[in-house]
Amino acid sequence: MDLQISVFLLFVLFTAGHSFSCYECMGLTGSCSDQKIKSCPSGFSKCMSSTTVTNVGEISFKVKLKDCAPDCASGSMNIGLGKMSFLCCNTDLCNVRDAPDPSNVANGKKCYYCDGQSCSKKLFRE
Repeated sequence: MDLQISVFLLFVLFTAGHSFSCYECMGLTGSCSDQKIKSCPSGFSKCMSSTTVTNVGEISFKVKLKDCAPDCASGSMNIGLGKMSFLCCNTDLCNVRDAPDPSNVANGKKCYYCDGQSCSKKLFRE
């Protein structure tokens, strides 16, 4: 009987004792200098950092985000008016670094769309 209680208490101690944490911020001015530590909700087991650069004519906006994520992958993508880069990691407070500015160097990938007659029109090229 004592062994069962001991095993149960050890199980509770090891499964409920530690919560996963990430840095959190939303830098609308291109900086995440005011980041805070956030305890992630259940099911969110990764930390992420992202940098988005949007260009509208001559004006450029940079937004940096950090938060908990249920799942994510590091990389970058072109979203038309702007580009995003992501850094993802899976240890406590691992998103201390900002995601890098998205690269302006073409990577050779092409995106196509369908116009009702074919799916061979290029949307943009990153």
